[in-house]
Amino acid sequence: MTLIVPLVALLAIGVFQLISGIAEPPVAEEVTIGYVDKSGGFEGYTQQDKVNLVRFDTQDDATEALVEGDIKEYFVIPPDYISTGVVSRYTLEKQLEAPAEIATAIRNFLLSNLLAGKVPAATVDRVEAPLNLVTTRLTETGAIAPEQGGFGNFIIPVVFSLLLSLSIVFSSTYLLQGLGEEKENRLIEILLSSVSARQLLTGKVFGIGAAGLAQVVVWVISVPILLSLASSTFGGFISTIQLPANFLVLAVVYFILGYLLFAVLSAGIGAISSNTREGQQLIAIFTLSLFVPLWFMSLLMLFPNNPIWVVLTIFPITAPVEVMIRLGVSDIPAWQLAASIAVLVLSIIGILLLTIKVFRTYLLMYGKRPKLGEIIRSFRSG
Repeated sequence: MTLIVPLVALLAIGVFQLISGIAEPPVAEEVTIGYVDKSGGFEGYTQQDKVNLVRFDTQDDATEALVEGDIKEYFVIPPDYISTGVVSRYTLEKQLEAPAEIATAIRNFLLSNLLAGKVPAATVDRVEAPLNLVTTRLTETGAIAPEQGGFGNFIIPVVFSLLLSLSIVFSSTYLLQGLGEEKENRLIEILLSSVSARQLLTGKVFGIGAAGLAQVVVWVISVPILLSLASSTFGGFISTIQLPANFLVLAVVYFILGYLLFAVLSAGIGAISSNTREGQQLIAIFTLSLFVPLWFMSLLMLFPNNPIWVVLTIFPITAPVEVMIRLGVSDIPAWQLAASIAVLVLSIIGILLLTIKVFRTYLLMYGKRPKLGEIIRSFRSG
């Protein structure tokens, strides 16, 4: 996973460059469609971009041409079109809706004929395409902001939040599986004869965490390089993609904190679980919560300043993914980032202290998993 993600992206860029260098650019195919004008007055503007419109006197003639393959489809303008706006379209293909280029061609054909001779040609063009909205973000001083937002600013955080959550889950799962296997084959007894429970827990958390951190660092370093290559290769929308401010730093910080949180949770669950399968079922409760921001990402895009997202930003389990997504949608106030990091650190410390007690008490316990009440009583007595 560490190398496949950037290598696949690099391979896609290389394949695109190779194909674009060999193949000629495709030529858009012209489409011929028919129409029957029962209303009258729709005779001109029969060439709409790559769509050529052919007039038929009757609907039977148009149907015959369609069946014989002379036209791809046809539409009928009824006598009461001006009052109803209804146009009937006929085709041999099963479709959910009319293709965008066909619908646009019919629309522009009708508009051009309706407005011909009544308004200037420039006005007709503007009626057909009334809006080309360009949004510019300004700073509080009125200057143009260096970071402009939009979907281009949203792509990288969303993709990275998914990779980040997967990396956190995989790393903590490895820790849980290792503990479960060592506990099942009694290897844990040999290990604890040489090191303390605290040393064993610390070594596992930092060892697997270092491997996961190396994975994230490789991804973080490769993002700007791949983005630069993709921008120069594909252009278009890709060239508008930007990295949000502080994205690279926060990505590393939240991986470290998110991993430590799930690692100590996994260690505690591994200590009380009788086998690996049982531990994986218990940790799934927490790992599913990590993906909650991704489930409601569409709502986050529509309502970026809703208090719910502030809560998920500060809540330790959802914070790593939520912060990454919000970086691409809107600005995150400094106090929310500070509160989120502080709560994560305090949660890690608190759970770590409880996990060490669980480790000492239940790691060498086999068979039945202790109930929640028994664990709480052991905390009080310890």
